[in-house]
Amino acid sequence: MRMVFKYKVPIGDHVSISLPKGAQILSAQVQRGTPCIWALVDPDQPMVERRFRFAGTGHAIKDDPMTLSFIDTFQMHGGDLVFHLFEILSPKLW
Repeated sequence: MRMVFKYKVPIGDHVSISLPKGAQILSAQVQRGTPCIWALVDPDQPMVERRFRFAGTGHAIKDDPMTLSFIDTFQMHGGDLVFHLFEILSPKLW
């Protein structure tokens, strides 16, 4: 049975999050000051590590665009910080 689960996302240039295999990321937003992703998951699937990177508005992104998949944009601190979350598709970039 598939369900929507929430996962907290630590802010860093590159982060790793354990998600059930086949999880479909639906959204990234800030809830009560903490960045989170919501994903459609089958909780019976084994957990796998997925890798992500943050980019601030105006910051250089040196990764090959073909190795990144855009997830979402979210704001923190009343809009003073704007982050763009990408999933890293190539294990070589980690």
